[in-house]
Amino acid sequence: MSDGAAPRARGVVLAHGEMARGLVDAVRKISGQGEDVLTALSNEGRSPAALKEALEQLLGDGPAVVFTDLQAGSCAFAAVATSARSDTVVLCGANLPMLLDFVFHRDMPLEALSERLIAKGREGIRSLRLKGDAPERAPGRESP
Repeated sequence: MSDGAAPRARGVVLAHGEMARGLVDAVRKISGQGEDVLTALSNEGRSPAALKEALEQLLGDGPAVVFTDLQAGSCAFAAVATSARSDTVVLCGANLPMLLDFVFHRDMPLEALSERLIAKGREGIRSLRLKGDAPERAPGRESP
């Protein structure tokens, strides 16, 4: 970047089946961010070597965050194989709050960004149903 600012990280969501595409589509619709920010990659129909190659092509140059669905399996293994680059971080257990936070804070240094994203991902997991021993009822609704 010519203004001296740190380069913004690219994100790749690497997941099984259609999960990556669904998460990226939701992030784009909610945030208005384009394809250059967050890209989906599925393991479907790809050997481990082909998956790693496809991921390396998507990462390009500069800082990147690879989000995987699981901590183990072909997606995580391909991501870890590319994380030897000093400018790449792999985060497992991706969720929508984590990805949304990424698109708005991707100019942070990778170490601080990854800590922030892990915290946001954890904060996004809540039980809204349980209150005491019974599910909470919507206001204005009578008990059966």
